[in-house]
Amino acid sequence: MQQLKLQQKLLQKLSPQQILLMKLLQIPSIGLEQRIKQEIEENPALEDVGQENAEDTHDDDDSREKDNDDEFDITDYVDEDDIPDYKMRSNNYAEDDKKTIPFAAGISFHEILENQISHQGLSDKQVEIAKIIIGNIDDSGYLQRDLEAMVDDLVFTQNIDVSVKEIEYVLKIIQTFDPIGVGARSLQECLLIQLRKKDLTNEDVLLAIRVLEKYFDPFTKKHYDKIIKKAQIEEDQLKRAIDEILKLNPKPGNSLSETTKINHYIIPDFVIINNDGELELTLNSRNAPELRLNRTYKDMLLAYGANQNKKEKEAFQFVKQKVDSAKWFIDAIKQRQHTLYITMKTILDYQYAYFLTGDEVDLRPMILKDIADQVNLDISTISRVANSKYVQTPFGTLLLKSLFSESLKTDTGTDVSTIEVKKILSDCIGVEEKSKPLTDEQLTDILKEKGYVIARRTVAKYREQLNIPVARLRKELN
Repeated sequence: MQQLKLQQKLLQKLSPQQILLMKLLQIPSIGLEQRIKQEIEENPALEDVGQENAEDTHDDDDSREKDNDDEFDITDYVDEDDIPDYKMRSNNYAEDDKKTIPFAAGISFHEILENQISHQGLSDKQVEIAKIIIGNIDDSGYLQRDLEAMVDDLVFTQNIDVSVKEIEYVLKIIQTFDPIGVGARSLQECLLIQLRKKDLTNEDVLLAIRVLEKYFDPFTKKHYDKIIKKAQIEEDQLKRAIDEILKLNPKPGNSLSETTKINHYIIPDFVIINNDGELELTLNSRNAPELRLNRTYKDMLLAYGANQNKKEKEAFQFVKQKVDSAKWFIDAIKQRQHTLYITMKTILDYQYAYFLTGDEVDLRPMILKDIADQVNLDISTISRVANSKYVQTPFGTLLLKSLFSESLKTDTGTDVSTIEVKKILSDCIGVEEKSKPLTDEQLTDILKEKGYVIARRTVAKYREQLNIPVARLRKELN
């Protein structure tokens, strides 16, 4: 038996305006311009004041209103809005209209490799094998697929029956391509390919080849004593051989692929200027666009009276929806500006000493909650601001996220930033004797002498976060 009953529920639900604001907060200034442009293209009720002012230099107010009246018909928008996109498309373009404007870009790494195939005198079958091999080479220059798997690839995709030996033969040819070392299946093979291209009458080169062929594992672990003993060589001989190895490129593909990558320029969202000891904060002008409602749409909204026929009601609803959407977007942009500014101003005040000097020792411990509590915003909002925004300072441009850190107590009970501790660790390792690098235990003792109470495992964690290897792997021969 079915029963009807009333039930009250308390739910938290974000409004469309709040969702819009959250999305806008995540966008850095360099992406905001594109987002605004997209919104203006999709909503004719929204316009850029700067762009409008530029147009006003050509037309006076009366002529512009007349032009707008002549060009604008709300029924056109309503009717078009109801027509599916596919009915608006046609194929009646002239041949020239279909042509796209070429985009200047460097030749890709894989294209450079493929261009070298034609100079090798390969058969048609071998050319197809070469293309499959090159297609499986990553940007670092390494072959990332087993030869047996490529046998299946050629059978199923090209209907070409080949053996592993045939693929190996073509691979050896590709391994002679520029850059030297490309097509290797391991670091060991990559380095050996490069060494074998060197002067093989050079004793240091020959010893380097021998070390990599027979003692690669001890070499990677820097067990130099074992190599000297097993190879029955002197320390200075091994050092010269290692010097030859260090001249090699462990990622040959990067030397070419870097030239084809797009440069990403950081545009700061905030600017801090030191004006004779007084710090001044400004918001990047890209974050403060001048947007307003289109006057034609506002006039149209007023023009539709209470006595509306069916067609006019449809037009009114269309105009109202566009105007409301434009208002929400303008409000969200303003709220974004306000949130960005008060968040950055609070961070500036919190880290005032650091922004004055740029010395990481002056960086106070600061977590998201510290800032969220002061600006009375949710931690997730502060996180959205910190994760994608940059600030230009007198000593460089910084990602806001990098200013946040946990605290650590000194032996006097003072709270210091973990960034400060990492800086000391990095400095200690930077000046260590490379033949006897500092162990984590020794680093822990150094920090304790400086007044930082810290466990060895924490030192190891900070060292790993700094991408610094363990002492054994930092060892170098004199």
